[in-house]
Amino acid sequence: MSLSYRTFSDFLAERFDCKMQKLTVDAGFSCPNRDGTLSTGGCIYCNNSSFTPVRANGDSVAAQIARSKEFFARKYPSMRYLAYFQAYTGTHAPVDTLLRLYSEALAQPDVDGLIIGTRPDCMPQQLLDRLAEMRRSTFVMVEYGAETAHNSTLDRINRCHSWQQTVDAVRRTHEAGIETGLHFINGLPGESEDMIMATVGEINTLPVDVVKFHQMQVVKGTLLARQYLEGKADILEFTVERYLNLCVRIIKALRADIAIERFVSQSPADMLLCPRWGLKNHEFTDKLNSLLRASTACGCAHSG
Repeated sequence: MSLSYRTFSDFLAERFDCKMQKLTVDAGFSCPNRDGTLSTGGCIYCNNSSFTPVRANGDSVAAQIARSKEFFARKYPSMRYLAYFQAYTGTHAPVDTLLRLYSEALAQPDVDGLIIGTRPDCMPQQLLDRLAEMRRSTFVMVEYGAETAHNSTLDRINRCHSWQQTVDAVRRTHEAGIETGLHFINGLPGESEDMIMATVGEINTLPVDVVKFHQMQVVKGTLLARQYLEGKADILEFTVERYLNLCVRIIKALRADIAIERFVSQSPADMLLCPRWGLKNHEFTDKLNSLLRASTACGCAHSG
């Protein structure tokens, strides 16, 4: 029985005729929310080490890709790859520097495209125009960290950009002919489930191709961790069951053509304060897919 939502695998299968794997690249970028361009504090929940599993250690883009390919090629010899500029803000550098690094990634054997993770306020039109030129000959996708559609929350978490800037970035990127992704965190400080669902409604108004969700995680070494330990975090501490039910609501509400890349993320156990579910990402997704299949079988869920 098919799932009631489009997966990221579905999205890739429409664009490539073989199995694709993202290879995370750390190009040594900083973030305007940390280096003083906008702020020095960063987002209150951010500890980059919690979601960048292998640091670059000064290695070149080519060396990082070669090392990652060795890991996957042993099991999947025919695998092809997308270079994923993930760490910090993947467009926070002079345009010429960015284009040199992106071109270095694309020049590596078996690399068929780029995914660039960045902020919605860090996409100058000059760079977008150059990426549009690049897109004519290779796959390019830009993934914006939006986090929420509520400006009050964005202010509270010290995000230093607005939802309106996200809307503008998505529309400009779509108009440039570039696939567009958005990233959201469910359960940010002060947000209710109704506010999360209102964000889903806003997503539906945008020309977006892929979305990523994950639960709010409180990670050591952050301002949010200190607030949490003081009882002041004001976050939704989801149980597995409650978060599963929220994900079902999101699937039912999200526009059917938008692919969902993920629902959860898992920070290293030694860094994570909450929620501590004891589940791997794929185990949670398996539970969700089983719930969806069961509800579809009994006629309780629409196929969206």
